[in-house]
Amino acid sequence: MSPQLLERISNCTDLPSLPAIAVQVLELTQAENVDLSQIADVISRDPALTGRILRTVNSSFYGRARNVGTISQAIVVLGLQSVKTLVLGFSLVTSVAGKKSKGFEHTTYWKHSLFTATASRLIAQRVGVVQVEEVFLAGLLADVGMLVLDRLMGEAYGPVARRSHFDLAAAEQAAFGTTHGEVSGHLAVSWKLPPLLTTPIACHHDTGAVAEPTLRRLAEIVSAASRCADVFTDPQAGAAIADVRERMKTFNLDASVGDSLMGELQIKAKEIAKLFDINIGESESFEKVLQRANEALVNMMLQSQQQTTTLRQQNEQLREQATTDRLTGLSNRADFEHRSAALWDAAIANGTPLCLMMIDLDKFKSINDTYGHPGGDEVLRAVGKILKTTCRPMDVLARYGGEELVLVLPDTPRAVAAAIAESIRLMISAKPVMHEGAKIQVTASFGVASFETGSPLTTFTHLIKAADMALYQAKKTGRDRVKVFQPNVAVAA
Repeated sequence: MSPQLLERISNCTDLPSLPAIAVQVLELTQAENVDLSQIADVISRDPALTGRILRTVNSSFYGRARNVGTISQAIVVLGLQSVKTLVLGFSLVTSVAGKKSKGFEHTTYWKHSLFTATASRLIAQRVGVVQVEEVFLAGLLADVGMLVLDRLMGEAYGPVARRSHFDLAAAEQAAFGTTHGEVSGHLAVSWKLPPLLTTPIACHHDTGAVAEPTLRRLAEIVSAASRCADVFTDPQAGAAIADVRERMKTFNLDASVGDSLMGELQIKAKEIAKLFDINIGESESFEKVLQRANEALVNMMLQSQQQTTTLRQQNEQLREQATTDRLTGLSNRADFEHRSAALWDAAIANGTPLCLMMIDLDKFKSINDTYGHPGGDEVLRAVGKILKTTCRPMDVLARYGGEELVLVLPDTPRAVAAAIAESIRLMISAKPVMHEGAKIQVTASFGVASFETGSPLTTFTHLIKAADMALYQAKKTGRDRVKVFQPNVAVAA
């Protein structure tokens, strides 16, 4: 950074500042003999800040088993570092959020910052780094230099800031002789934040510049987290997804961990945005982002004239990703609709029966609430494996949405389909799912509908509706049972 620009930053009176209460907390936590009661007393003087901290501590973001009613309890339960991070985070975000300009899109800025902060925390937890709270705050503040450059450069900064975030640092360096990371780091130093924060903030786009191993590791985590945020903010997410998968390997993690992390990231970031009272707009699920990226890659490949073995293998992988549910390995809804339409046409043409089975896992929300989303994911995978063992090659088994699965059985009479459903129901209830030492009892409700000669069901949409009606009756009458749609009864009613 040039001395002239540094002087302009230092002389700017409109920059975000560290609120007084945050300064006091920071000074008290850095004292040799830390007085926890005094820290709690300082925070408690601000009712709004106290309320936001307690609301966050008691949210599912921290996942504590019992409610915390006071700041003193929060410090004991979460630890001083977590509470200090919340104080600094809430104070600084409040200070920064009110300062807007017309230079660039602030909703995207906050979305990227909150996704980076949340991803930093998730990566640190998976890697086993102890400075989980530090990297969360570093991720949250890593891009604050964009706001500073926006104020200093005026309208000249807008076109630069609207670039892909991954290319932003290089564009800033070329245009202004500095990067938003350097400016963010300078601001963090002026706030007297410790090196555990200032270094990863300043160097998240230049991790090679950090010599000290621990600080470099933290900078690498924030850098990878920023790339995770790119997946949800860049219009073309394919390159970011591939980069995240590669970066997981630098943390000695399997590349698939990146996909799992990004699936969790979208949920957690949305939750933390509410806690910070920041609007980040609507956010696509990672599955949809991945599908868009795959479709874009397929289109690029179809335009290419290269018909090499590598290209064929890549196309096959993309086809599988585009038609397969990532969690269960079953067909996804789009593939189900495509293949089922062909089976329906064949049944109409040949006069053969076609049955549809809709399966809903009972009280699945309770499973998620009790065992967390990883427990719910494990249940879905286990039930999917049971269903696979019952399928014939011509059947279509898919995840229809959430905890709902579907099975299409061509050339199968209604009575046979009902017997198959009952057999699957018994298999599911007889085999609890093991997750982290816990035994999860699982049951499912089934709705079965069939198209046969003389059936009033004239379209595949009618068949889906009929199976759904039968499933509703199974759930309404007590769950863990099979109900078969009876067309004569339904028509008479």
